[in-house]
Amino acid sequence: MTALVLDTNIVLDAFVFDDAAARPLRAALEAGRLRWWATIAMREELARVLAYPQIVPRMAYYGLQPDDVLAAFDRHAALVEAPPKAPVTCSDPDDQKFIDLAVARQALLLSKDRAVLSMKRRLAAWSVHARPALEPEYVPEHEPAR
Repeated sequence: MTALVLDTNIVLDAFVFDDAAARPLRAALEAGRLRWWATIAMREELARVLAYPQIVPRMAYYGLQPDDVLAAFDRHAALVEAPPKAPVTCSDPDDQKFIDLAVARQALLLSKDRAVLSMKRRLAAWSVHARPALEPEYVPEHEPAR
């Protein structure tokens, strides 16, 4: 099963904005074909972002409440303890927690953040592939749902 770490914008794309690029991710999560690792700090960041003035009207447009999005997070994410800082450092300190977890779990890291994607080569040295969207080769075709 593919292990992955999702940054907050990817979570919003999948569970708030219904972004076409995030639909395969959401479908694979719902089918239990991916293992999404997360920490309490990541959930707290999501809860904080869901209250942003630019996000609230978008959620209302889709008929969502923050609790709906947090319930999706809770349903699909496996919470683990925050790992120690990774040997690579992101220029955006807010993104470091995603880097740290991806390196600790040797997980695929989905992010559209420029600071994260600029680290692709450095992350690859630690067995982490950073991508802006889920690519088909990362989704097992025949793995049973959990």
